[in-house]
Amino acid sequence: MNKLGIFVGSVYGGAEELAETLAAKLTSVPVEIFFDSTLDDFMAYDADTVLIISSTTGQGEIPENLLPLYVALKDQFPLLPKQYYGVIALGDSSYGEDRFCGAGRQFDALLTELNSQSVQPRLDIDAGVNFEPLEVAEAWFTQFVASAEQAAA
Repeated sequence: MNKLGIFVGSVYGGAEELAETLAAKLTSVPVEIFFDSTLDDFMAYDADTVLIISSTTGQGEIPENLLPLYVALKDQFPLLPKQYYGVIALGDSSYGEDRFCGAGRQFDALLTELNSQSVQPRLDIDAGVNFEPLEVAEAWFTQFVASAEQAAA
């Protein structure tokens, strides 16, 4: 893994805070965090590693700051066979199974369609169970980085 792009979808700042905390723990490669990302930002990682960290809003939807990237990827449909990815999805299961972590599920499905390679299964964090997402995400992120580095070797 030469570099990591973290693309964040956040409504109230929880996903943003998680992204910043996890990024600070990674010192082996350059990390850039994107809060209002464009397709060009994302395509700069077409042969590298991306991490989507997104909360879910409304009826299982992608937050407004990340939605334009999702729409652009879906519309342009660039195939990304040299890209590695992971997804951390934040949600609340009390809103129903079909809505729970909907934003992360949508991004995971789209990146798979684009032939990007998942290096680790998506992490779904339930706010009703894990009030502090870092407690769950930290171990997952460590494994994600190790898996991405191994895949890129």
